[in-house]
Formats: sequence, C-alpha cells, structure tokens
Amino acid sequence: MPEFAGELPIREPAWNAITSVENIQRHQRGINFDCGVSRLSLSVLAPNLIRVRFSPTGEFRSRRSWAVTLADEEWAVVSFDVQETDKEITIETEKIRVCVQRYPCRVQFFDKAGRPFAQDTGLGIGWRQMGEGKNQVACWKRIEAEEKYYGFGERAGLLNQKGKRLTHWTTDCLDYTMLTDAMYQAIPFFMALRSEVSYGLFFNTTFWSRFDVGADETDTLRLETLGGELDYYIIYSPEPAEIVRTYTGLTGRMSLPPQWALGYHQCRWSYDSETEVRQLVYQLRQRRIPCDVIHLDVDYMFGYRVFTWNPRRFPDPQKLLGDLAADGFKVVTIVDPGVKFEPQSDYSVYDEGLEKDYFIRKANGKVFHGYVWPGRAVFPDFLRPDVRQWWGDLQHNLTDMGVAGIWNDMNEPAMNDRPFGDEGGQKIFFPTDAPSGPGDERTTYAETHNLYGMMMARASREGLEKLRERSRSFVLTRSGYAGVQRWSAVWTGDNHSLWEYLEMSLPMLCNLGLSGVAFVGADIGGFASDATPELFARWMQAGMLYPFMRAHSMINTKRHEPWEFGPQVEEICRQYIELRYRLLPYIYTLFWEATTTGAPIVRPLFYHYPNDSKTHELYDQVLLGSSLMAAPVYRPGVENRIVYLPEGTWYDWWTGERYEGSTHILAHAPIETMPMYIRAGSVIPLGPVMQYVGELPINELRLRVAPGTGEWTLYEDDGHTFEYRQGAWSTTTYRVYLEGTQVVVDIQARQGQWTPPQRRVIVEVMGKGEQEFNDDGSARRLVFS
Repeated sequence: MPEFAGELPIREPAWNAITSVENIQRHQRGINFDCGVSRLSLSVLAPNLIRVRFSPTGEFRSRRSWAVTLADEEWAVVSFDVQETDKEITIETEKIRVCVQRYPCRVQFFDKAGRPFAQDTGLGIGWRQMGEGKNQVACWKRIEAEEKYYGFGERAGLLNQKGKRLTHWTTDCLDYTMLTDAMYQAIPFFMALRSEVSYGLFFNTTFWSRFDVGADETDTLRLETLGGELDYYIIYSPEPAEIVRTYTGLTGRMSLPPQWALGYHQCRWSYDSETEVRQLVYQLRQRRIPCDVIHLDVDYMFGYRVFTWNPRRFPDPQKLLGDLAADGFKVVTIVDPGVKFEPQSDYSVYDEGLEKDYFIRKANGKVFHGYVWPGRAVFPDFLRPDVRQWWGDLQHNLTDMGVAGIWNDMNEPAMNDRPFGDEGGQKIFFPTDAPSGPGDERTTYAETHNLYGMMMARASREGLEKLRERSRSFVLTRSGYAGVQRWSAVWTGDNHSLWEYLEMSLPMLCNLGLSGVAFVGADIGGFASDATPELFARWMQAGMLYPFMRAHSMINTKRHEPWEFGPQVEEICRQYIELRYRLLPYIYTLFWEATTTGAPIVRPLFYHYPNDSKTHELYDQVLLGSSLMAAPVYRPGVENRIVYLPEGTWYDWWTGERYEGSTHILAHAPIETMPMYIRAGSVIPLGPVMQYVGELPINELRLRVAPGTGEWTLYEDDGHTFEYRQGAWSTTTYRVYLEGTQVVVDIQARQGQWTPPQRRVIVEVMGKGEQEFNDDGSARRLVFS
C-alpha cells in the first residue's frame, strides 16, 4: 500500500513558501498572478463562486474528460471590479470581495460587511519521497472563532468535523468506527459555518488529498494534495441551501429515481435461493408489511461470477422475477467489479474483456490480479468510455431476467493479496503507477483511484438507461467521488448492529447530503452483529427518515426481517413503514427538489436555521425536508428525550400539541413512538397505506396543514417512465396564512402537462377540522375557523 493510501504520512515534507506576486494579467473571467516560476489564478464563475488555482511550475493541468466540475467557460460571464495598490489586488463581485496580498502571496475572502472567511495564512509546496518523488502542494487557512465544519462526504462520527484530519482515498473500511478516517466515499467538499457567515470549499483534485481541520493547530485549516497543483472552489453564502445549490450546479445533480425505489427495501447476505426468496415475499405480503424491493447478494451468482445466475439456487430467474413483479416486487442484484480469472473455462465476461484489453494492467504491461469473492480476479478500467459501455451492456444478463436495479459493491475497490479467508491476507489497491484511462489522456491510478467506484456506477447507470429505456432504474454504489449523485444512490457501507451506529447514521447521511449526495441510506438494524428487538425498532423509526430505506444483515448473523423480533417490534416496524408509504408524495417532491436545486432530503437543523447557534452542534435531530422534524431515540431503555425546537411554532405530529420555538422540551418517547414535529405553515401531502408503489389507484390525497404562514409546492408525475423529461409533470402550490383566528389555505391552479388520476383531496388543518373536494386542478380558497 502506498504511504498515502488512507494512512497518515510517516513524516511531513519540508514546505517551501511562495513569496510574492511579481505581476498580473487580467482576463475576461479573472486574473492570473505570476509568482516567479509559480502561478496563481483566480476565476470568477458566479458572484459567490471563485475558482483558485496554484501551480508551482506555472503550468496548469489540462481538463480531463472525466472532470466532475463544469468547465469555466460553461459559466455565464460575471462582472467584477479590480483595484490595485502596492500591497494587494482586490476583486469585488456583487456578493464578495477577494484580496490577493502581494508580499507574501496570500488570498483572503470577505463578505460585503467586511467579515473575513477562508483567509490564507500560508501557501507552499513540498517534496515527499514515495518510491518516485511526488510534489505535494498545500495551503493554510485561518479557522475563525466559533466556526464549525460539515460535509466532507461520508464521515463516521457526528455532525461537526472540526478537530479532525480527513483523508480522501476511497477505502474498504469494514468495522469503521467513530475514529475512522478514509472511507468508501471520497468527496473533498466541506461547508464552514458561523452565525451570519458560511462558505463551502470544494478541493478539485482526484489525487490523494487531505484536510486538517484544526487537528495540528486549532486555529488552522490545511488543504494538501499529491496532485502537484492546488485547485479549489470557494462558494460563499450566509445560507447553507445556496452553498449546496451552487456546489451541485458545479458538480451535477441527481436524476429522478423511480417511485418504487423510495419504498422499503429488504436485503440479506444472502437470500441465496429461489425458495428462500419466495418464502420471504410471502411473509411480507401475508403480514401486511409494505415492501417494494428485494435485494439479492452475491450468492445468486454462479461461483461469484458477475453477470451469471446460479443454476441450482436460481434455476429459472426469469419466472421468479416475473412472479415477484406480479406481486409488486422489484429485484435489485449486487454486482462487483472483480471478474473471475478463468482463462480456460469459457467464461465470456473474462474472455471478452481480455481479448479487448479492458482489464487493468500494471506499469510493466501484465494484467493486474487481486483476490475477491470469486478468488483470483481481474478488474475493468472504468475510466475508459469503451469499457463502461461494454460493462453497461453486460447488464442485459440481469435485466433480461427482470432485474430493475443494480447494487455496485466492493468498488473502492476492495480486494486482498490472497484468497479471502487465508491467514495473513492484506488489503491492497491498484498500483498507483498502473496506467488508467483512454489512450488520448492516459494517466495512472494515482490520479484515478478515487474515481473508480463512481465510474463503475456511471457504467451501470448509462447501461440501464439503454437496456430499460422505458423505465427508470435504481443504481446503488458503495464507493464514489464528488458528483457521484449524478449516477447513483449511496449507502454508508458495512455498519454494525450497535446503538453507536444508529446514533451516527443520521449525522453521516446529513453530511453526505450537504456534500451533494441526496439519495443516501444506512443499513437498518446494522449489517454486522445481531440487533436486539429494541435496537431494531428504534432503527426502523429512524430509517423511515432515510432517503434510501433498506434493512440488511450479514451472513451468520440473526435475520433482520421485522417479524424476527416478536409481535411488538413487528407492529412498530409495520407502523413506521406504513408512515413512510403515506409520506411518499411529500418525499417524492423532496427528490424533485434535489434534482432541481441539489437540496438534501434529510437535513441538519442548521440548514434552515444557520443563525441559531444552538443548531450548529445538534446532530441527534433532523429535518425531513423543511417541514418535518424528527428526534429519534438512540439509547436502550430511553422513554423520554430532550428536543430542541427552533424559532417559530411547532406542532406534535402525533397529538397536535402546539409549542413555541427557541426552546427545549422533554418529549415522551415510549418504544412505539419517535418524536416528530411539523413546522407551522407547512403542508404535508399524504397518500394511502399500500403494500407497494402502484398497488392502488391514488384516488385520495390528504393534505395535513399546520396553522401558520407558509408555502409549499407538490410535484407529481407518473413515477416510473422518463416522460417527465418531455414535460409530463405537474406542480400544485399551496399557501397557508392566518386571518384573525381563521386559517386560510389557498390552492393555486395546477401547472404542467401531467394530469393525476381522478381523486378526492382532503385538507386537514390541525386543530381546525377538514374539508374535501374533487380535484380538477383548479384554484381554490379554503377557510377554516
């Protein structure tokens, strides 16, 4: 393993500081600064978005075809003013001011009120010996008083990441803990927040990189990379939502998933035979536990060969999946990147990949081998477009049988230097000097390692859109890089059936959401070890909030189906899964919001209350969208918990009791109750309880309204085709306000080209009663006394 592959360095390099700005050249989008041999460049891409690049050699890297960011020239030209003095050069936009100090060269940012943020305290280059020499580039920035740090992609632990060293190098981190550094996802983006000032920073490097957020020096943030060039984007806004909107405008946004993917998923390593799968779905339907998706883990394959079916365990997969579809189930199959090394066994995936030279080779030209589930394996180079197309097309072996989604696993990639189970086996990575990418931009895995899992997910997504051209598919990945949201949903990997993992699941999902990845989840009940009945019940309550809601468990552990924990837990699970299905109109609208603005679906409270310092460290409460707040229970035996209510008026979801915010309350939370609250002025659309998406014609829509002042827009389409891309969608906007003691609900005329099925709408104002009408899409005004 190279020294920098997720490990702390053996020693720090000797840093050479950059001294002074010698001259400048202004261009349409910014300014270049000559610093002797080195060069600094600032590009103004939006009034709140600045790209900073620094090259020790004076030459910047050319843009890669796999770059996750929009090219500079794709942004509209922004006007900015430039002022020069003997001490500094100042760039000013309508939102921020950037000062570049001449002696020594430093970059400093200020908002319009003159408050500083992301201020350089140093800029330098170092030389680290790692077999061959590597240029290491770094900059140091001041951590302001009271500043908190969030995001960083997938991070174990709680919400605020200040005080940590955070490495970006995709790593199989089985048995991760609160102290784990490098993880499955490598997303070098963070958001810094203090009252009235916040900013985001995206470190635009796919090489090994690291943030030191006050670990070495409590008042200093360090960015460093082995890429030989410093390249980062600063995004300013006092509103976290605008930071995420700008960041996802830069790196891309998710597309709308099928509605069934928002339902409940049931998984285990493994439901390893047709008989077991049929027994599972029978139990789910007989017990009236709603479920849309069954996941098949590695044992559906023939000897762990990707794109095959085990003929003994699954003798007729097409009939099985057809029968499941008739009962409302979709099937998602796992796919790993390792292709079994079988030169003389007529395994077409291996034979064709070898013949067309699709597999990764070492620098000496020999095909690289590692050990995974099938034993000795070879690995496709997903950085090549022709390889991605080949891999995506191979999925027809699954989709022809009726598979509706692909679960990409082990794609950090995870592999050993000897067969799994052998004593002394070590995790390995591709050699960092192994060639990677298409011929016209050939590079090495030092540059592309972090992209491997995401490019596999891209191959999967693009292949499924071709193979299932009339239906949206579901893609899930364990590993990824910034921008992974364009191709796939993400889960947090191999967690444990321990209360600590339940506690850190929602902060982990919030930080992923703040990093642009909205469709996220954690394995409900924990993957490894055995969940207790109480833990599973509490985890199912929290899991109802996960954008991706899946229960999973590991081989040789207790099963994690809801009925395995006794009738009380089964009923609790049923209640919260049913609530999930009733909330689907609301949740689906949040997914639409994620596709249009990048907004996370599950959010920390500071996302909407950034100037309330009490929210800055609050990790154990979350918002589902802007209207629903939940306070799960994270410890055994707890039946009461403290809940913080931000400013405004809140209503208890279960009882309707009203509370005035900016205060703490003691919430009663017996085992069957997760405290939930609805913000005043909110409109929550609710559908009927159903066993799977599409089971029932949606002939009734209930709108739960919390008295107050607010506005909300419901998004709708058919939920499964791509026709929404051609305009087959509709929106309905609801406005709520008070007139004395009356609550008024104004329903605007439906907009868009899609017409929902004929239905009755029931408007329920909490504490005021309800009214109903037949929905014809016209405007209405309802008054509740």
